[in-house]
Order: sequence, then C-alpha cells, then structure tokens
Amino acid sequence: MPYQSPISPGRSWYEDTVGERPAYPALDGDLTADVAVVGGGYTGLSAAAHLARAGVSVALVEAHRLGDGASGRNGGQLGTGQRAWAEEMEVGLGLERAKALFELAEDAKAHLIGFAAENGIDMDFRPGQLSVAHKPRYVDDYRRHAAIMAERFGYPHLTFMDRAETAQRLGSDRYFGGTRDAGTGHIHPMKLLVGLGRVAAASGARLFETTPATAIRAAGGKVRIATPQGTITAQKALIATNAHGGALEPVGAAHIMPIGSFIGATVPLGADSPVLPGGESVDDSRFVVRYFRKSTDGRLLFGGREIYAVSDPKDIAGQIRKQIAEIYPALKDVEITHGWGGYVGITLPRKPFVREVMPNVISAGGYSGHGVMLANFVGRLYAETVTGNRERLRLFEDLRVPPFPGGRRFRAPLLFLALNWYALRDRI
Repeated sequence: MPYQSPISPGRSWYEDTVGERPAYPALDGDLTADVAVVGGGYTGLSAAAHLARAGVSVALVEAHRLGDGASGRNGGQLGTGQRAWAEEMEVGLGLERAKALFELAEDAKAHLIGFAAENGIDMDFRPGQLSVAHKPRYVDDYRRHAAIMAERFGYPHLTFMDRAETAQRLGSDRYFGGTRDAGTGHIHPMKLLVGLGRVAAASGARLFETTPATAIRAAGGKVRIATPQGTITAQKALIATNAHGGALEPVGAAHIMPIGSFIGATVPLGADSPVLPGGESVDDSRFVVRYFRKSTDGRLLFGGREIYAVSDPKDIAGQIRKQIAEIYPALKDVEITHGWGGYVGITLPRKPFVREVMPNVISAGGYSGHGVMLANFVGRLYAETVTGNRERLRLFEDLRVPPFPGGRRFRAPLLFLALNWYALRDRI
C-alpha cells in the first residue's frame, strides 16, 4: 500500500513522480553534535547541508518522514521578493530596509537555482509567473507595482498585462489584468527536498526520520534535545518545525500559526489545451490566494481550498474541481487524479519569524506561503551565523513579528473568524 503521511492529508502527485525517496533511520541512543536541528523541511535540511559542508558536526531529527510537511507538498512557486510587495514593506520599514530585504530575497532565488544546478538536483524548474487581479479595482495596483519594481527596486523582469494579454496567457477570461514575472519560476518541491536530503547526508550530516523531539532544554552552555530513544547534546540548535512545532517551544508557537492549503492534480490536459500555453505559474489577488500551474506532463496543479483549521478535510478533489471550474469552465468535469494538503506556517504580518528563543537556540519559520525560496535561504543564513556571520540573518531577526492574539487557547478561533472575513471580502 502506498505510504500516507500521518500529518498531511491525501497522497500527492509529487510523491508519485519523485522517483526514489530515500529512508533514513530513527535515532537510537544518545549522541553529541556541534549543532542539533529539529525539523526536516527546507530550512532544516538546508541548514544541515551547509553546516556539514563547513565542517560543523550536525544532527537533524524529523518527527515523520522528510517531505511529509509543507516542504514536500506545496505549490512549488518561487515568487519574487518577500511575501508582501516591496512597496508595502517600504511603508513600514523605509526604502533602505525594504531594498535590503528585497535584495536578500533575490539572493535567495539565485541561491536556490544555483544550489540545485551545482548539486545535480533536477527539480523540474520552469520559468515565469503570472500574478492576476480577480477584481477590476485591483488592476491599477498591479500597473503601479510593475513600475515601482523597475524604478525604485531595480527589478526589470516584471511587466504589466492588460485584460487581453492576461486572458491569452491564462487561457481564461476570468481575470482583469496583472503582471508577468520573467525573473522567477516554479519547481517540483518534493524533488528539491529529496535532493537537499541527499546533499546533506553526503556532506556528513546525520539525518534521523521518525524521531520526534519531545523536549528542548538550554542550560550550562549546552542544548539538549530529548527524543523517545535518545538525547542529542549540542552547542547550538535550530528549531525548524514551522507549522508543526506544537508545544515543543512556546515562543515560536505563539508567533507561527498553521493553516491548511490544498491542491488537486488533473489528468494531463493534452498538447492542444489552451490552459497556460506559456507554462507559467499563477497566483491571484484573493486574500485566500488561488495558485496554479501546469506540470511537466501537462496536468493542471491547482491550489487554494479555503480551510483554516488543522483537520482532515473531506472531498479535497471535489472542492478543488469547483474552483477550477470558476476559472476554466470547460474543465468542470475534469478528472482529479490526486488531492492532497499540507499546513503552512504563517505569521500575523506575513513576515518570517526568526528569533533566538533561548540561549543558543534559534527558531525559524512562518514564511506565509513564500517558503520555497525563503526557507531554503534561511537555512543557509543560519549556517552562516554558526560559522561567524550573523549579518544577513539579522535582517530577518530584526523584523517586527508580534504574536497572535488570544494565546494558545483562543488564537485559532480568532484567526478562523478573521480569515473567513477576508474570504468573504474576496467574493464581494
């Protein structure tokens, strides 16, 4: 019987097309390391790979299998910049800091593409991304955004699309305009994750699956990570659990909230399909964003079901098909071969949460849907920090990221109400 993740609903198309998915042992016994990493997603594996290559002894524990969380199941879009537009960051941070964060994100993009190429990771990269307006009132925002990116942030790859061009590039007339970004693209996320794991292990990192961290304690200049069958004692630790941190560490848990996001894969649409003839990925202007793209074998991979609680949703495929039909009516009866979900870590201002939460322990996550690019790079920046250069990581550490209101008991109901309000606004 095919493997089914215990923490993420549905079996993904990525799992069925990734090829060999290596297995790593569970931790059995105590060990010591220079650095302990908790969490085997993009952040943790990237950190482990770069630390090991720098000669740092590193041990990583993952509660389930590598790729069971959002890193192996996401929409695969790289994006550009931070989660918020650069000019929105400028309003709160000023032009200098906004530019520095934008340039950091461009470094992240170049790093990801370069790392994959240098290490022979075939992650099915395809260029191009369309960002589109689902209401006419948003079109001028996209027009201004393209101009600002070229004029103030030195990014010439973003061009405005009117309604006619948008319809031609989408193969749908349901959007009113937007932008085309020729400086980014989309990938097969599980192939990237499996490749990261292989690089980390080959570089000397010790990787352990099915090994949940049950407690973390920092005292006497040491950090101790307890697991069911052994303890890791280290000089430093990185908590990279993102949406799956639970009660392990309370500071990160107060700032990072899991929300569900769900994807369906159709049968191959055929070479004559009018859907996305240029092969770009798409995200739209809804607060509850819809995101979609075509796979290398011509399937439509469509994400965006609205659900805000960590639960087992019913009929993922049927709900996704309804959303597809709103944009592509001819696909109202299309066969959905795979329906799956995962839980994304978000923060209140949609900025990454990176903070030292106890002595020698840094927690990182909350990429808010922008993690393919940023999570990998934060792992690299953490490795830089351990080896003596914290300058770039501090750009994230210095961001103001308040905790969710309501504490652990009431924050989920409050978020549910808020997000449903924004979902209602998307429809009016």
